[in-house]
Amino acid sequence: MTHHPNEPAKPVSPSNAISIIGIVAGALALLLPIVFGPAGLILGVMARTRNERLANVALLLAAVGMVVGLLVAFLASASK
Repeated sequence: MTHHPNEPAKPVSPSNAISIIGIVAGALALLLPIVFGPAGLILGVMARTRNERLANVALLLAAVGMVVGLLVAFLASASK
C-alpha cells in the first residue's frame, strides 16, 4: 500500500496504553507463557491497528517472552 501525496498520513495514537499492557503481558510470558504470550501478541496487534508508537515493542516482547518461557518450561520438565 503506497501513500499518495493528497491523502493525509495515518495519525499516531497519543496513548500507548494497549502497547504498555502488551509489554507487561510479554514480560509475564516468561513466567506463564501459555497465558500471557498469546495475550501479549493479541494486545500488540490491537495496538498496531490503533497505530500506537510502542506496538512493535509489545509484539516483539510477547513473542520472545512466550518462546523463552516455553523453552525454559520444557528444559525444566526434561531435567526432572
